[in-house]
Amino acid sequence: MNFRPFAWLIATAAAIAVSMPLVGCSPADQDEVNLYSARQENLIKPLLDDFTDQTGIPVNLVTGGADSLLQRLRHEGRNSPADLFITVDAARLHQASEAGVLQAVESDVLRENIPERYRDPDGQWFGLSSRARPILYHKDRVDPAELSTYEALTDAQWEGRICIRSSSNVYNQSLVAAMIATEGAEAAQDWAAGIVANMARQPQGGDRDQIRAVADGVCDVAIANTYYLGLMLDGEGRDREVAEQIGVFWPNQDGRGTHVNISGAGVTAHAPNRDNAIRLLEFLSSTEAQEWYAEVNQEYPIRDDVPASDILQSFGEFQSDDIELYRLGNHNAEAVRIMDRVRWR
Repeated sequence: MNFRPFAWLIATAAAIAVSMPLVGCSPADQDEVNLYSARQENLIKPLLDDFTDQTGIPVNLVTGGADSLLQRLRHEGRNSPADLFITVDAARLHQASEAGVLQAVESDVLRENIPERYRDPDGQWFGLSSRARPILYHKDRVDPAELSTYEALTDAQWEGRICIRSSSNVYNQSLVAAMIATEGAEAAQDWAAGIVANMARQPQGGDRDQIRAVADGVCDVAIANTYYLGLMLDGEGRDREVAEQIGVFWPNQDGRGTHVNISGAGVTAHAPNRDNAIRLLEFLSSTEAQEWYAEVNQEYPIRDDVPASDILQSFGEFQSDDIELYRLGNHNAEAVRIMDRVRWR
């Protein structure tokens, strides 16, 4: 049976939803801030409520897919009510900058709170939280002494034992982009081809699905973001049982380090409430907000003076890749081409 018409209706409805006007806001209203967020509401709304409680400035929130929101910003142009755009992954932030929908911001608070490598050199976007993408393994079926680097996962011993998301996933695109930046395009393509050869199954699902597949014996190792495992460990029921079977291995510790990425935000190019947008952005980089990211979202704070959660600390200390994150966006298109060439679906 062919369900394509039904899927088309769902996609159309989603597109209409994200293109609807922002209820209750107007470019003429200067006592608010309008936020387009590619992060789920439950991962940002409590912080926005705290901001409103402290400042009296209401936040009008629109959530949606990163690509849909970026397309909306481009379509709205000067007429956009949006003041601030939040999205995940440095590559998407770079795409927003290249699309001309963000503007440069000068803020002593942001420069002090956010390390240089987590912000755009031109001041158009700023990291708000970070996540690592290490190797996750089944504690009973894999000896961590067998693991070493991302590159070593292409060895014959891992044939049919790896689970990872699809090439359309921006987290994997940025991982390949980081390899291009540090090791070169040829090495990155060799790695991608080796991963495809050693996959236990065709890529499917999100990072949680890769973790569940390791627990269920579909594969023995996965590459996934730490905050998914942290949230599962912080939960209850089946997800927690699954996560307790999984170990974290930090690859490339004798070399370039483990790949990390960010969620971040930028003030929109035509923000009608620019000052409020900057104020909200500064709040999201505050100690209070960073602690919330750490404890509730199980993400690593971008501030050096804010500790990670107990769960994340239990994964151990690690050396992270110190590549400037804006370079991930520079190499994104090439990463996608490489993944296409090696038939990473």
